[in-house]
Amino acid sequence: MTYNWSENRRCAAVLSFDVDGESGILAEDPKMSQRLSAIAWARYGPKTGVPRILDMLKKQSVQATFFVPGYTAELYPDLVKRISDEGHEIGVHGYLHEKVSSLDLIQEETALVKTCDILEKITGTRPIGYRAPLWDVNDRTPELLASHGMVYDSSLMDDDVPYTISTPKGDLIEIPPHWTNDDWEQFAFHMEPKIGSGVIETCAKALQLWQEEVEGMHHYGRAFILTMHPELIGRPARVLMLEKLIEYMRSLDGVWLTTCGEIARYHQKQNLTATMSEVG
Repeated sequence: MTYNWSENRRCAAVLSFDVDGESGILAEDPKMSQRLSAIAWARYGPKTGVPRILDMLKKQSVQATFFVPGYTAELYPDLVKRISDEGHEIGVHGYLHEKVSSLDLIQEETALVKTCDILEKITGTRPIGYRAPLWDVNDRTPELLASHGMVYDSSLMDDDVPYTISTPKGDLIEIPPHWTNDDWEQFAFHMEPKIGSGVIETCAKALQLWQEEVEGMHHYGRAFILTMHPELIGRPARVLMLEKLIEYMRSLDGVWLTTCGEIARYHQKQNLTATMSEVG
């Protein structure tokens, strides 16, 4: 059964980037702040990877979704503003890439609100989307997100089309990701095994994997959500590979290459239309 996309759309596809910067390794081990080599590895994302990615997206006329921790936004406000000014969506990705399941309610809410405030101050727009660091949330998280005006989340893996989570504080739209469609499993080698995946695959292998996933989503009419980290995907050869993936998606009929926010708005509209039809 296919999702009810509009007449000229067969499936959706999103390029999303988790701009962790230094926040990811500092959340894992604060002592990494004393190791310049480790910090430099993480810093490559915002310093070198994101600008290269933005240039490529502009060349390809593609809008993407960037999930940014509050800590990263504080370190690189000009970069966050550039992302926003170039028309890309910015969502929340924790404050210091904290593991949400290890937080109590007050800590979880504080990280969410603090990051929303930081991103709004830089961009002038309050974010409507959220992705949990490590995709790890509590059972209370959807209600908390809805209570603070989040329209969607992209952390759960129990489907491959958007769906609605009803909470006492309002509805939250889920836009499901998956480990298969994540560059971390392909490229995240680090000298500290607890930080990286320990592998470096070829671009050809990753491209084949993701093209196959796009083909499957296209066949079944689903949503391909690609999750990437600029410290990994921002390497020169991988950005070229990402361009090839974009070209492949455009070679298929009816692939809607868009942002998480646009999918959420479309899903909202579909639900509203369905509700009005029921009332009528």
